[in-house]
Amino acid sequence: MKGGFPGGMQSFMRQVQQMQNRAEKVQNELKSREFEGKAGGGAVAVTVNGAYETLKVLISPDVFKDGDVEMLQDLVLTATNDAVSTARRTTEEEMGKLTGGMKLPGLF
Repeated sequence: MKGGFPGGMQSFMRQVQQMQNRAEKVQNELKSREFEGKAGGGAVAVTVNGAYETLKVLISPDVFKDGDVEMLQDLVLTATNDAVSTARRTTEEEMGKLTGGMKLPGLF
């Protein structure tokens, strides 16, 4: 084999294109999935999608009883970060399956 790719460059490029197509499909599927984060024992729940857009914020009425605005802000922040972290971790796992664990720039 003369220094190159087994099967030739054309075969290699076709494989890269197929991987990009599969990656795009997985990314689109992940964008439509929902991920939930909770804080305060479930008193605050935040749902984001795979594009890290916030879809829902649910706050238990019990949280308002204390009237502690800073606590509520912290709970919302914690729940949001939890949801985004779950979405990011899931995206990395799914894309890792596709790429065999390699980080390929431009795929995700």
